[in-house]
Amino acid sequence: MVWRPRTTRIVAYATAGVVVLGMVVLAVVVAPQFKLFDRVLMVLFALGAAWVLHMLARCRVAADASGLTVVNAFRTRRLEWPEVVDADMTVGEPWPTLDLADGTSLGAMGLNGAERDRCAGQLAELRALLVRHGETTGPGPGPGA
Repeated sequence: MVWRPRTTRIVAYATAGVVVLGMVVLAVVVAPQFKLFDRVLMVLFALGAAWVLHMLARCRVAADASGLTVVNAFRTRRLEWPEVVDADMTVGEPWPTLDLADGTSLGAMGLNGAERDRCAGQLAELRALLVRHGETTGPGPGPGA
């Protein structure tokens, strides 16, 4: 099972396309006093912005028989089922937090709180998997609690 935010991906990739296309066009039509080096830097800046947007759009949480893979913007972490104690999301949080057995927590950016109903369903599915595979005894409060 793989959960990933829909709106974030659409907005990030659309914005990246507009930024890259806009900067390429600008680099071509910019005034003559801008040299080739300046034009190349414009395009490289756009590609850098597109890379950051891609890193935000790639976020996901994937579950399989042995555990979870949490892919956040700049870090991927593999967790075995017993390592995840609970998944919780309170009002105003952008994504759920996974409570881990070692006492730390990890944000799960693959479930986007802005997509309220979709996120609630995904969080319920994740909690059900935690109960089935992990040591969690039952679901905690839902999103918005």
